[in-house]
Amino acid sequence: MASVFVVNVQCALAFIVSPARYAASFQVGGLGAETAVQAMAVLFLMWNATYPLVVIDPVRHFTLFGVVLVQQVIGVVGESWLWATLPQGADALSSSLARFVAFDVVGLILMACAYLVLRRSVHAVD
Repeated sequence: MASVFVVNVQCALAFIVSPARYAASFQVGGLGAETAVQAMAVLFLMWNATYPLVVIDPVRHFTLFGVVLVQQVIGVVGESWLWATLPQGADALSSSLARFVAFDVVGLILMACAYLVLRRSVHAVD
């Protein structure tokens, strides 16, 4: 989970610092392109605000861990839906969304495994 958090924050910071570098991969241009990329970075940071407590003490924040998993599922489902509904010719955007989906699916699998292991160990103690 910590690795997912680190990569998400790293991505958010890159989007904030160098939005022009990433705008083309989202097929946005013009006046609002950099702001749109930076806004996505803010959303990444908002999404990841729940992670640190779970990373620090997953047993104490087990319910919050469940919330993190739900957030991850929403991300995977939402990104997959967007990707599946793109029109022909949106190659750069399709490629970007495919990377997000792949990363988030791997993150979901890893976090779900950690959640299940933690759940078993917490219930084994009870």
